[in-house]
Amino acid sequence: MKRPREYPMMPEHPEPEVAAPVAAPVVPPELMMPPRPDPRQTLSYLRGLLQSYGLEPKSKLGQNFLIDLNLLDLTCRAAELSYADSVLEVGTGTGSLTNLMAKQSGCVYSVEIDEYIQAIARQIIGTRRNVKLHLGDALAGKNVLNPYVLKGWHDWTVANGATTLKLVANLPYVIATPLISNLLISGLPIERMVVMVQWEIAERMQAVPGTKDFNALSVLVQSVADVSTVRKVLPTNFFPRPKVDSAIILIKPNAAKRAKVGDVPKFRAFLRDLYIHRRKNLRQALIGWPSGAKDKHFVDAKLAELGYDGKERSEVLSLDQHLELSTAFGAQD
Repeated sequence: MKRPREYPMMPEHPEPEVAAPVAAPVVPPELMMPPRPDPRQTLSYLRGLLQSYGLEPKSKLGQNFLIDLNLLDLTCRAAELSYADSVLEVGTGTGSLTNLMAKQSGCVYSVEIDEYIQAIARQIIGTRRNVKLHLGDALAGKNVLNPYVLKGWHDWTVANGATTLKLVANLPYVIATPLISNLLISGLPIERMVVMVQWEIAERMQAVPGTKDFNALSVLVQSVADVSTVRKVLPTNFFPRPKVDSAIILIKPNAAKRAKVGDVPKFRAFLRDLYIHRRKNLRQALIGWPSGAKDKHFVDAKLAELGYDGKERSEVLSLDQHLELSTAFGAQD
């Protein structure tokens, strides 16, 4: 058997204060139901399922369950799953995508923050030997991945002899941007991400310079990965229906692009500070740097040396120009 790779265990951040994973909740007997065969989780099925548990979807957790079974199949096809794959799923939900991926991959490590929804998933998923359910938050903070999730995924990957890492998930909207961003800068050798996100986020990730959607997220993602839309998804494909359109997107980390960026966490920090005040022009943004004001004469001289007009805005600059500015000004922090 091919020896699994050694994966870095932590993102490049100070270790956060994070509670250890909690045990699965003890479900009252009246809410228990026996393990069942892999069900078709249609609208009527999900409604009845949640009602039988006395539960309603929580909008604050971004709980919108996918009810179009063809889109579940499409997600797995875009992921190009094989038995060499270890899949991270964030947002187990009621286990519909989890079950499907378990049949096509080496193993699935699925994270769910809602203890009662996870209890349902445990009943539906049953005793699949290649599925590990993790109760908790995938993030330890806005800019920090939960180290217990990373360690759990690593250990499960090794235990199942998997060699390729993938993120495949119908992501809760509230976690999509920070999760994707932090995984991209973490250094984990993820082969691809196939995720459901808000249509607005999908547009930002693929936006070109000079457009209204182009921002720090656009620059970061496109500087280290290749991004494409698999399918636009309407609200009618979810229960309950979200108020916005969604999209299944494919993100493929690009090693050559990453090498060109160099220090990705530092580049991400530079972009965050550069775009914190979008209405400021380039000169104003650099002089009024959030982590410490820069000398005006230094900024003017450096911009002139590099051939930039300080009156233009950051969002009209190319990816290479962002990298050049990061090299010139980021080290001054």
